[in-house]
Amino acid sequence: MSARILVVDDEASMREFLTIALGRMGYQVDAVDSAEAALQTFKESSYDVVVTDIRIPGGMNGVELLGELKEADPAVQVILITAYASVDTAVKAVQLDALDYIIKPFKVELIKTRIERAMEQRKLVSENLYLRRAIRQREAPSGILGESEAIEEVRGMIEKVAPTTSTVLITGESGTGKELVARALYDSSERKDGPFVSVNCGAIPEGLLESELFGHKRGSFTGAVHDKDGLFKVADGGTLFLDEVGETTPAIQVKLLRVLQEREIVPVGSTKTIKVDVRVVAATNASLDERVAGGTFREDLFYRLNVVPIHIPPLRDRKEDIPLLVEHFLSLSSRGKHRFTKDALAALQKYSWPGNVRELENVIERSVIMSEGSTIGTELLPQKISEPPLYKLGALPEAETPPTLETIETAYIEWVLKQTDGVKTAAAEILGIDPSTLHRKMDKYGMREEKDAEGGQ
Repeated sequence: MSARILVVDDEASMREFLTIALGRMGYQVDAVDSAEAALQTFKESSYDVVVTDIRIPGGMNGVELLGELKEADPAVQVILITAYASVDTAVKAVQLDALDYIIKPFKVELIKTRIERAMEQRKLVSENLYLRRAIRQREAPSGILGESEAIEEVRGMIEKVAPTTSTVLITGESGTGKELVARALYDSSERKDGPFVSVNCGAIPEGLLESELFGHKRGSFTGAVHDKDGLFKVADGGTLFLDEVGETTPAIQVKLLRVLQEREIVPVGSTKTIKVDVRVVAATNASLDERVAGGTFREDLFYRLNVVPIHIPPLRDRKEDIPLLVEHFLSLSSRGKHRFTKDALAALQKYSWPGNVRELENVIERSVIMSEGSTIGTELLPQKISEPPLYKLGALPEAETPPTLETIETAYIEWVLKQTDGVKTAAAEILGIDPSTLHRKMDKYGMREEKDAEGGQ
């Protein structure tokens, strides 16, 4: 996909000229006649370069628009054009980081070279932002990214607990990053020169899990043709991560308790104990408290594992972390060459993410693969993200029973009114009904009156 350019000029002839000229150069061009329209369009999409006249009608001139655009996207390149040049304006433009300052009238060849220069500058700025993000990500322990208070607490716990040998129990829904936390504990510990061994206890059958964890002697069971060290032995001097420890059977739980109490194991088919020096970090997405109460998990083992608990909150409870995570996964998928439009990023932040960070990573990877250019819009997002159910648009709460047509219509009308700041004439136009019909529906559903087009009641 070619670069996208936004033209801002109140003269229709200039807008048409630039749209045709830049279009023939292979660029995608949109044109608006005011700064306010430019900002609205810029928020709804994403542009590489903005070419704007300085004198445009309305409450904002081109130089002021430049400042707003740079605040919204530091990488956007802005070229100012004017028929009324002045030193003060030029100085102000430079201070606000305008790329260029062109005097009308100008030749097509001039605007062509300035746009090419703008694209080169855009690439440099984007690469610089990518490198800065990469440095920031490397500073986060083992990729524990986020700026929310909840993630700050997790990082604080990692810093306190990592230097110790205490057993840690990490809890959180699937996809929240429990193994990342386990690795961060390992990387920041005195055992980082030893092995880090990970095993998913819920993915291995009970008979095999015992052998995997504790090892076996030759001939101890069919297929045991030679002695094998278990993962506790392999992790000696390092850290063993027991993922989904809540899925272990009572028999395995007894053996795990022995290891934590005595620091020794007995391989399957052997009577000799083997001493091990292993730090155990366990994780679960289940409530071990409930399983203890239900009799499916040993209470004594729970207390041995839960010496230091670390809980990772679901992504829906820390949506302020989504932009940083998006940047991170984009850097992994495309080295910063792609970016989401503002609408697409807003859709990502509104979604509930039942699969948490893992689901977000998969969506971003898919979007990059499906994208034909550098810009990723809502059309490339899964429908469940780009088009949420109607009941989520308005004030209608989620329920086990399907909502009625009346509640759906009420929620939709309220949502449209909110988007139009309560202007009923604009809302009626979006709804495709007369303003009088909208009034009747509002009366019917007992909806409070909003301001009309002039701001009255």
